[in-house]
Amino acid sequence: MDASAEHSLLRRCASLLVPWYRQVQRELPWRDRPTPYQVWISEIMLQQTRIEAVIPYYARFLAELPDVAALAAVPEDRLLKLWEGLGYYSRARNLKKAAQLVMDEYGGELPRTAAELRKLPGIGDYTAGAVASIACGEPEPAVDGNVLRVIMRVTACEDDVLSQKTKSRVADALREVYPAGEEAGLLTEGLMELGETLCLPNGEPRCDGCPLRELCRARKQGLTAELPRRRAKKERRIEEKTVLLLRCGGCYALRRREEAGLLAGMWEFPSLPGKRSAEDVRAALEEAGLSPGEIRPCGESKHIFTHVEWHMSGYFVDLSRQSGEYMWKRLDEIRADFAVPTAFKAYLKLLK
Repeated sequence: MDASAEHSLLRRCASLLVPWYRQVQRELPWRDRPTPYQVWISEIMLQQTRIEAVIPYYARFLAELPDVAALAAVPEDRLLKLWEGLGYYSRARNLKKAAQLVMDEYGGELPRTAAELRKLPGIGDYTAGAVASIACGEPEPAVDGNVLRVIMRVTACEDDVLSQKTKSRVADALREVYPAGEEAGLLTEGLMELGETLCLPNGEPRCDGCPLRELCRARKQGLTAELPRRRAKKERRIEEKTVLLLRCGGCYALRRREEAGLLAGMWEFPSLPGKRSAEDVRAALEEAGLSPGEIRPCGESKHIFTHVEWHMSGYFVDLSRQSGEYMWKRLDEIRADFAVPTAFKAYLKLLK
């Protein structure tokens, strides 16, 4: 499709999506007269996470950290506890870094333009566009996977949807047809809503209820099941780990992960690389100067990250003394004060 035809098509789509969204929008807590702060927090939480899962986290987070100043001042361990279960913990750390920068350089008020928002840690093109358009009325698109899928189908575009070049091209094309003011936010959320509720990624899209069905070139050409196109993803690397639930005097051992890399700085149960037998575990602990008593297997678990899978085997291990290498805490303290990554939740549930 040439640029002029695409421009005309997207402009017609925008004119239909705004009134459609006014009629069908779902009631969500961050949509009630949203402030830049509320949109920012909700959009960061919604990355890689379902709306239904985010709602209770959002409510708890806003109740304790209602503004930029509170977020900038919160201790990191408390911030990560509030985030516990959402995963991708670097998102939470970047929220605090950004809040501190806003306090230092913007007088405690989030910038109101996408260009300024992009300067903050953890805010890329999508989040900047969402905050600027929804809360501030800037004619700036927010292009995520949902929006890309809608545009690829409407225009019957076969470009690789995972390519940054494709994403940038779509953003530029949308920017040319974006309204300003309240309708900017309505168009942003309308595109998101369409991708989340009708123009679905798996299975048949619900074209009969789509406000763009008469304009959609993929529907006319029978390509909805084939679009968007995406290059094959690399297979995830598999890592085997042996998780140790070390227990002594009614307390369990925790250790903090390295400050860089996967789950950086998070608290975890100690582990050994590879799939180990009970005899291997005993030998490793004895080599570390510990005297393990009973060692009992406590099951296997798997956790999938973006690029790696952890295949875990676990053991309960009773020790006669606590090692200074670890933090030793009662179960109630762990549950109340420590953000244990979701990867270890299967083992956390086993503790008594």
